[in-house]
Amino acid sequence: MESMLNKLKSTVTKVTADVTSAVMGNPVTREFDVGRHIASGGNGLAWKIFHGTKKSTKQEVAVFVFDKKLIDKYQKFEKDQIIDSLKRGVQQLTRLRHPRLLTVQHPLEESRDCLAFCTEPVFASLANVLGNWENLPPSISPDIKDYKLYDVETKYGLLQVSEGLSFLHSSVKMVHGNVTPENIILNKSGAWKIMGFDFCISSSNPSEQEPNFPCKEWDPNLPSLCLPNPEYLAPEYILSVSCETASDMYSLGAVIYAVFNKGKPIFEVNKQDIYKSFSRQLDQLSRLGSSSLTSIPEEVREHVKLLLNVTPTVRPDADQMTKIPFFDDVGAVTLQYFDTLFQRDNLQKSQFFKGLPKVLPKLPKRVTVQRVLPCLTSEFVNPDMVPFVLPNVLLIAEECTKEEYVKLILPELGPVFKQQEPVQASNMILLIFLQKMDLLLTKTPPDEIKNSVLPMVYRALEAPSIQIQELCLNIIPTFANLIDYPSMKNALIPRIKNACLQTSSLAVRVNSLVCLGKILEYLDKWFVLDDILPFLQQIPSKEPAVLMGILGIYKCTFTHKKLGITKEQLAGKVLPHLIPLSIENNLNLNQFSSFIAVIKEMLSRLESEHRTKLEQLHMMQEQQRSLEIGNQMNASEETSVTHTGSQQIDKVFNNMGTDLLTGGESENKEDGLQNKQRRASLTLEEKQKLAKEQEQAQKLKSQQPLKPQVHTPIAPSKQTKDLTDTLMDNITSLTSLSASTPKLSASSTFTSVPSAGLNMMFSTPIDNTKRNLTNGLNANLGFQTSGFSMPVNPNQNFFSGSSTAGVTTMTLGAAPTLSSYSPLSVPPAAVKQAQQRPADMSALNNLFGPQKPKVSMNQLSQQKPNQWLNQFVPPQGSPGMGSATMGVQANVMGQAAFGMQGNPFFNPQNFAQPPATMTSSSSASNDLKDLFG
Repeated sequence: MESMLNKLKSTVTKVTADVTSAVMGNPVTREFDVGRHIASGGNGLAWKIFHGTKKSTKQEVAVFVFDKKLIDKYQKFEKDQIIDSLKRGVQQLTRLRHPRLLTVQHPLEESRDCLAFCTEPVFASLANVLGNWENLPPSISPDIKDYKLYDVETKYGLLQVSEGLSFLHSSVKMVHGNVTPENIILNKSGAWKIMGFDFCISSSNPSEQEPNFPCKEWDPNLPSLCLPNPEYLAPEYILSVSCETASDMYSLGAVIYAVFNKGKPIFEVNKQDIYKSFSRQLDQLSRLGSSSLTSIPEEVREHVKLLLNVTPTVRPDADQMTKIPFFDDVGAVTLQYFDTLFQRDNLQKSQFFKGLPKVLPKLPKRVTVQRVLPCLTSEFVNPDMVPFVLPNVLLIAEECTKEEYVKLILPELGPVFKQQEPVQASNMILLIFLQKMDLLLTKTPPDEIKNSVLPMVYRALEAPSIQIQELCLNIIPTFANLIDYPSMKNALIPRIKNACLQTSSLAVRVNSLVCLGKILEYLDKWFVLDDILPFLQQIPSKEPAVLMGILGIYKCTFTHKKLGITKEQLAGKVLPHLIPLSIENNLNLNQFSSFIAVIKEMLSRLESEHRTKLEQLHMMQEQQRSLEIGNQMNASEETSVTHTGSQQIDKVFNNMGTDLLTGGESENKEDGLQNKQRRASLTLEEKQKLAKEQEQAQKLKSQQPLKPQVHTPIAPSKQTKDLTDTLMDNITSLTSLSASTPKLSASSTFTSVPSAGLNMMFSTPIDNTKRNLTNGLNANLGFQTSGFSMPVNPNQNFFSGSSTAGVTTMTLGAAPTLSSYSPLSVPPAAVKQAQQRPADMSALNNLFGPQKPKVSMNQLSQQKPNQWLNQFVPPQGSPGMGSATMGVQANVMGQAAFGMQGNPFFNPQNFAQPPATMTSSSSASNDLKDLFG
């Protein structure tokens, strides 16, 4: 990579050095900047042609430079001869002015090292194009290397040379004397120009007499640059030392032959023995047949044969050659007309430009770009001709690449975009641009679109001509995708809306609505909803076409996947606008049906969307409500168990005592307060659940009272016991106890002591001797609990009031092991009765769960409410459980959730931090053991 860069650097440095050395000190450099070496031309291709720019005007030129180093090998007098010959040719060219001759823009300047002059911009010489690259830079430009002459270029080029010779022969009375490919220059536009007047011969007779052209004898001792090229020289120059205008025509024939034979001349001349070569050539020319000219097109072959005739008088003159059918080609005639365009009036030009679009497709692209386009753009200075020239320029632009368009065409279109005078021409220009708007937006850079193209579109929308407005509105949708969104939103759409509201033309108003409907897909949804749809309600006219246009915009917005109308817009703005329009008297049946169909579709979607929303909202509300109920249940259970569980158990004892002693009056009052609280805070599901519990309690109350059964202790046995019978016996005992409770309220949830959901044994001394109640369950439970000590005042009845008068102190202490439980401290009769009725509860342990782990009170106090209740309430559907037990379970759940408030008995602190000491009471311990069994 580095070596390539170094090579490139050395090449550039060398070229720069060559250019600098070539023109160093020449006065031409004062006014012109000399650029790269592009071609070579002149006699022997001795002139190097450089690209140049005029410093003052930045005008492009070609700088011809002859480096005197080329003639260092010659003697001084020979050098002087060569310099004089070159100077003569340039000076003669400078004096002559004709479109077919190379135009000199700065005369010859001589310095110590070189000769230099400036001409119009040049591409190359015909010799370079035909493959003669002598005196060219080492790296030949691909433009020259790959250049290919098209037939139309060849025909018109030869026609131009013929016209140039005709001018010399007829008007100037001059023989060129050296018509060769080296002296034919192709300018930048592709036109063929004649130069190299080093050996020209002017007539020695006055202009009114027959011209006479004196000729010098061939001197082989002169340097080659002081002699014409013998390969294109007529035989009479050498053999008879005479020349005339027909001699140039022979040279023209030789040039035509070389053009169609890749630059090879018809005869090769030995310059060392020039006379012998010409004698042989003369003999060959006399026998020249058509077979020798097969490479030349047939329609010009006979004319070339005449041009190469040995007899000068047989050769056609230059004026005759310009009129041969070979040059009647449509392309050649078109190019010829362009060269004479400045001589035509506006009417002739307009007629020519109208027919030009039919000819341009037949011309090669390079010809149209190099030859036709410059001639067309030069007419933009004539405002009246712009509407006729512009379609042809845009037609050429379609064939150009984007780079060619930006470089060659767009700079010329800038003034045309802004042209507004004359008005008629300006309107036609707008129409032409609108028809080619897709081309302009595709190839024009974004900055120029904003600065030049779109302002012209805006001007068309605001034009007073209805035709221009209609055309603009019809064309805008075809290139809407090429317009940037900010320009469309902030500039184009407001002008379309203004055209719709302010016009008095129904066609413009309808086209505005149609245009909006077609470009909706390029707009943003919210812009359409906030700007386009409200605009529809501002349209004042009620013509059917306008109403159908409004309906079309609504329908396009409603059905488009990207856009769509929200149900709020449908209900609040769209339907209230469409429904009154649908019953306009101007609408026919089909139009009314279209309105109704769209309205029904909108109503259907409105209904479905809003129904779906409401259903989803309802489902969300139900889910939220269920979550709130669950949270309330969890919070209520946690609160009732961890904070007020002890108070509720205390109320169980007190209410039981009060019911037994006072007939349940206190319980009824408290239950009444609880019911009021429930009615104020319970949900419907909770109330339904509570009603079921009350109904179950009423059923239990209405049952016949059952007498307690006395169970005799059964010694433990390893044999499998019938758990069903044991469970049924226990349930019977519980039921009999519930039935024996006097004066229980029907609405109370505490139907019996077992209804608390705790399988416990409870001895109630009522008259200290006669009544001793048990629950009939075995006190030997399957888990150990902390010991309880509940001293009882012997002088006070245990159930003397609503409060727990029998409990004076209560301390808790951890008992590491309790192999057996002592009975509660009760009167002697109760103790005796309890001692006679021991029972085995191992079967019940198995029923409530296989191999239940022993749980301490601390563990129970830390469990969640549902887990804590599950320790005592078996799940529904457990084997061996009857309806009474299920009712008890439901009742207990209701009481745990809603009935245990404010009892300090189940304060978690009482279990979490037990005191170190504890008053022992075997009776209380046994009772609580049964309670938590």
